[in-house]
Amino acid sequence: MIGKGTRAASVRYVLGAALGMASMTGVALAQDAASDALVARGRYLATAADCAACHTAPHGGKPFAGGYGIASPLGSIYASNITPSRTAGIGNYTEAQFSSAVREGIRGDGAHLYPAMPYTSYAKLTDQDIHALYAYFTHEVRPVDERAPATQLPFPFNLRFSMMFWNALYLDNSRFTPDPAKSAEVNRGAYLAIALGHCDTCHTPRNVMMAEIGGKELGGASLGSWIAPNVTPDPVSGIGSWSSDDLFRYLKTGDVPGKAQAAGPMAEAIEHSFQHLTDDDLKAIVAYVRQVPAIRDAADRKSRDSFGLASGREAVIRGAAGTLDNGEKIFTGDCAACHHPSGGGSKDGYYPQLFHNTATGASIPDNLIAAILEGVDRTVNGQHVFMPGFSHGSYVDELSDQDVADVANYVLTQFGNPAVKVSVADVVSIRNGGPKPLLARVGGYIVPAMVAGAVVLLGLIGLIVARRRKA
Repeated sequence: MIGKGTRAASVRYVLGAALGMASMTGVALAQDAASDALVARGRYLATAADCAACHTAPHGGKPFAGGYGIASPLGSIYASNITPSRTAGIGNYTEAQFSSAVREGIRGDGAHLYPAMPYTSYAKLTDQDIHALYAYFTHEVRPVDERAPATQLPFPFNLRFSMMFWNALYLDNSRFTPDPAKSAEVNRGAYLAIALGHCDTCHTPRNVMMAEIGGKELGGASLGSWIAPNVTPDPVSGIGSWSSDDLFRYLKTGDVPGKAQAAGPMAEAIEHSFQHLTDDDLKAIVAYVRQVPAIRDAADRKSRDSFGLASGREAVIRGAAGTLDNGEKIFTGDCAACHHPSGGGSKDGYYPQLFHNTATGASIPDNLIAAILEGVDRTVNGQHVFMPGFSHGSYVDELSDQDVADVANYVLTQFGNPAVKVSVADVVSIRNGGPKPLLARVGGYIVPAMVAGAVVLLGLIGLIVARRRKA
């Protein structure tokens, strides 16, 4: 039999244990909730940083398993597997190694990444956000045990260790610091646009060493076949004529009737990133972009979305099909059914108008040519916006270089900037990945030039030594 005192002690023990268990459970639940919140924050940050656009291969690739070939002037750079796979991804990375890869461009094995991975922008990320991103990629992303294709750039660009010298010259490894002279909204927009969204990586022109040119932030740059336009608030060369609502709508949907439609890399950014951000964060990005220093291109006379008028040639086309030039024939056969003979687009706006359109009014026709060759493909809010490309292998109509030049010139003359002319050479360039920067053109000569320089230097040293000995 248990005595009264013993029974009371036992009851107190059981109650104490139960209360202790409850307390421990409460702590565990709180920790789980905190962990869930941390992972959720990391997921949002990964979306804002547009990680999926590069690290998920198109046409059904597994999330974050890599394999997307990022076009660069030096060749295709394949995004790596960043799932928590221990054999093919980052499953063995410590948080410090993860941080080093994201913010310094150094992989877990010590090899350097190319700046197609925008670590020059991610360097601004806070420690807290790196921690949240690490939690998301290691705890929620599903591991994929498949290695991404290896990047194989031509010599000497395949020497990854050379990036340590490039980083020494061009990597600013300081973290984001809010500007006390700016509002909280503008500072938030700066962090989202630069540290996370890496808008500067695409929209800022680069110098001969492929580093961003200081003082020209967001002033426009070539991205291979596409142009990332000037998005500073200049009313002529940039987006100063756009309202804040226009900019918000563009980031949210990729479509602003009478101004622009997103295609190419920007369509990917909107599909994978911008459309999923909160309205407040998109408004913060707009607020930031609207106050950066304006940049004017001296050659520009009016904004690229102000060119052109609707065409009245429909009656002429119907009665004189046999006398049309090649560009107008192609437009009539391949374009008019969707964009309408007037160039006004479809009534529901799904197919945009061709006049008052940045693609046809720009002073450089690369985006018009690229859209004809590669088409338009983006999914926003469940709606698939699609235009087929007319390049080699097109299921609609495979256009030759001359055909593309002819129809582009017809569109420019009829609906866009008539001062811009497209040559066959322009089409060939865009079809082959766009104009090559100087570094890509002289890359094969860099090492021979260095060797020749070393030989000359050694020869001079030998000559000096020989003369001194004679003296």
